[in-house]
Amino acid sequence: MKKKLLVLMAAMMTMLILAACGSDEGQTGSSSDENGKEESNVLRIGMEAGYAPFNWTQMNDSNGAVKIDGSNEYAGGYDVEIAKKVAAELGKELVIVKTEWDGLVPALQSGVVDAIIAGMSPTKERKESIDFTENYYTSDFVMVVKKGGAYEKAKTLADFTGAKITAQLNTTNYDVIDQIPGVKKEVAMDNFPAMRVAVETGAVDGYVAERPEAISAAAANSNFTYTELEEGFEVSEEQVSVAIGIRKGDSNKDKMNEILTGISEEERQTLMEAAIANQPAQQ
Repeated sequence: MKKKLLVLMAAMMTMLILAACGSDEGQTGSSSDENGKEESNVLRIGMEAGYAPFNWTQMNDSNGAVKIDGSNEYAGGYDVEIAKKVAAELGKELVIVKTEWDGLVPALQSGVVDAIIAGMSPTKERKESIDFTENYYTSDFVMVVKKGGAYEKAKTLADFTGAKITAQLNTTNYDVIDQIPGVKKEVAMDNFPAMRVAVETGAVDGYVAERPEAISAAAANSNFTYTELEEGFEVSEEQVSVAIGIRKGDSNKDKMNEILTGISEEERQTLMEAAIANQPAQQ
């Protein structure tokens, strides 16, 4: 009897092992891209959610904001609207992953996120480690300063001689400060909210920003304005354009470019104007 029981148990164990193997072989919920990496039905987008009007953090889903992964907060802004369009056309569920600016490229390279949509410029340096799609917005650099301050009427870079100027860490914005004659180049900052506080408290006289961010700053706080420089920074197109950051060899690149091409310049401007109008006051 005991021998028969052992034989029966062994047979059952064999059936369970075979069933488990068969189950693994039969799963077809994901496929692989040309690099052998599994693709899913989710598109994980990295952004810092702190760079209004491109992206910001809010506490509800108003104005089309998307819930931030692993959080009770939501991300809104121009980048979110672009991300929604890309995810929908790819037939994927959009997931926003809030990541510090300096951690975005590493997150993409390690597979934590599938793409970066964060107002990121496709510079030559970044292209050494990741790829980019076609541009989805092009702007220019201006200077955010205190309203009524010494630099409100500045028209040229020379007008900022002696000024304390900063910009975001690891950005072209910070690099171009060197073009200002006699400038006091302050330590780069991690994010734009910190730079706004620095301007308001007088810790710096101004910071370099893309025009939409400057408009956003002035709209959010009446103590801010931005300069319309007649003789401004010398920059290349790649330095004032933003594109989607993707891993090298990403099989979705052509499709993403097709999606972006389908968004007219008029629609892009409409989306940006809406983002500026919808940003939370504290952003």
